[in-house]
Amino acid sequence: MSTPYPFTAIVGQDDLRLGLLLNAVSPAVGGVLVRGEKGTAKSTAVRALAALMPEVPVVAGCRFSCDPASPDPACPDGPHEAGTGVSRDARMVELPVGASEDRLVGALDIERALAEGVKAFEPGLLADAHRGILYVDEVNLLHDHLVDLLLDAAAMGASYVEREGVSVRHAARFLLVGTMNPEEGELRPQLLDRFGLTVEVAASRETDQRVEVVRRRLAYDDDPAGFAAEWADEEGALRARIVAARALLPEVRLGDGALRQIAATCAAFEVDGMRADIVMARTAAALAAWAGRTDVLAEDVRQAALLALPHRRRRNPFDAPGLDEDKLDDTLEQNSGEDDDPDPDGPGGGGRPPQGDGPDTPPQPEGEAGDTPAQTVPEQGQGQQSSGGGEQQPVRAGEPFRTKMLSVPGLGEGAAGRRSRARTEHGRTTGARRPQGALTKLHLAATVHAAAPHQRARGRSGRGLVVRRDDLRQATREGREGNLVLFVVDASGSMAARQRMSAVKGAVLSLLLDAYQRRDKVGLITFRGKDAEVVLPPTSSVDAAAARLEMLPTGGRTPVAAGLLKAHDVLRVERLRDPSRRPLLVVVTDGRATGGPEPVALASRAARLHEVEGTASVVVDCESGPVRLGLAGSLARDLGGTAVTLDDLRADSIAGLVKDVQGTSRRAA
Repeated sequence: MSTPYPFTAIVGQDDLRLGLLLNAVSPAVGGVLVRGEKGTAKSTAVRALAALMPEVPVVAGCRFSCDPASPDPACPDGPHEAGTGVSRDARMVELPVGASEDRLVGALDIERALAEGVKAFEPGLLADAHRGILYVDEVNLLHDHLVDLLLDAAAMGASYVEREGVSVRHAARFLLVGTMNPEEGELRPQLLDRFGLTVEVAASRETDQRVEVVRRRLAYDDDPAGFAAEWADEEGALRARIVAARALLPEVRLGDGALRQIAATCAAFEVDGMRADIVMARTAAALAAWAGRTDVLAEDVRQAALLALPHRRRRNPFDAPGLDEDKLDDTLEQNSGEDDDPDPDGPGGGGRPPQGDGPDTPPQPEGEAGDTPAQTVPEQGQGQQSSGGGEQQPVRAGEPFRTKMLSVPGLGEGAAGRRSRARTEHGRTTGARRPQGALTKLHLAATVHAAAPHQRARGRSGRGLVVRRDDLRQATREGREGNLVLFVVDASGSMAARQRMSAVKGAVLSLLLDAYQRRDKVGLITFRGKDAEVVLPPTSSVDAAAARLEMLPTGGRTPVAAGLLKAHDVLRVERLRDPSRRPLLVVVTDGRATGGPEPVALASRAARLHEVEGTASVVVDCESGPVRLGLAGSLARDLGGTAVTLDDLRADSIAGLVKDVQGTSRRAA
């Protein structure tokens, strides 16, 4: 077994280390979500924490790690008699992003269940992680149904497996740690709320600290065992402190004054539900125990708020996590009680990170750089702008709205999502087939139908059905998939009138919000002047696309062909990377191609490249004014897709729901 990097040798990252240690002291806090850029010691810290966890007494031979002092009466390997057991190190179980549901919760041997009538249960990762650490790297890339199962088990402390009338339950209490890079996509707000704490991590910009990080890492890589030995005393002291804090935790007193501060803080920041109050209370108690105190002080409440609230106050998917610390201090001061220390910088903090310059610093309002006063953007005529005028300053997006449903026709097999029809592991049952690999979803009627003709030949004599492996049938199900929604946005002078471009950005922002809710990947291409630019390569981070859209400048000619050709190149690469994810091309333009020889004919030829490839597409027609040329509609016909106006894009439009984008998708069959 490789030697883990010592926890105490990690340089900086105070919030990260504190969040992990508080969960080690009190697993009831509910786990920690670590958000940050790549290369910031997220995984290193989690693996290092496992080496600090105290040993766990278990019942010998129990696959579910029952505590010998109080064994689980419902344990599938039980019943166990209370008594002495054996001790082992706390486990750190890692859940891969591509894990199946059976790998997470466990699987039943359906063949034995049907033929022999026995519950042959193979435990999953939730059972392995019981009384240890369950680590999910890139949790934002995990399928939603797996995240739901994971967080339900963490909340209830148990895992339930039910298949075709056979039910198994076992205890599943663990320290849940998830890490993620926000650039690769966000978790839904509902799932963010299920993590007890969240911490933001970033690489230090201080030269001396970066030098020390490199120095220690090189020393560890050269001699892991020797490096760990140098930090053995610090590791032992920290392990002892965790044990002491755990022992002290039941004696910690959470007074009425602290409870009032917690409730007032959650109300002031308008967090939904009561989970935040409960998590703050548990975190504050763990902070007091970590500091060696039995009373919860105001400083504990303040630190608990900084860890438990930032991810819970997001009002929409494009809000960045953060907390206004001045508002927090005012709230605590106004609700200070006699049994609390009103000084947020008072003594007894033992191990808390410094305040004021960490990742909890309030973020700047979204789109601040795009807040161009209206008078700075000249009200030029459309003809003057489309003739190649200079670049215009960015304008703010209009108010987003609920859009119509746009989907790719046919039946796909892409990643689970909520947009287009697809064959999925979850959804309504549509048929049956022979299983390929392990059987996961039994189609009972089809299995019985396949086995029935062979009962006499197999010598059936009793009431039971004689089932063989070849009789088993896998249920095929239909659900929804996520698509790659590639936006190609006209940012030319013909679109640059301030009020008009604001409406266009509002429409694209609305479509981005819809893509977020439907679990799509998105990409953003703009065209203006003489060329097109990939503003954002395909990514799961929809909020990154929204930020790029906000800063989008306009002006110049309208090279429609360049935008479509750039989109063709992007989709060609994406088909190689992820052939199962079907694309949806959304072109936002008035269709008035200008610049170069025969710009309209060139745009038409570029559009037909997408039509030949079978790419589903929709053109959002932004043409306005009393005289309309209908060029966007012609472009849509060349693409083999559909044209909708900005008004028709709204879900409450009288035009009705757009159910499928027209297109001859060869991949949809």
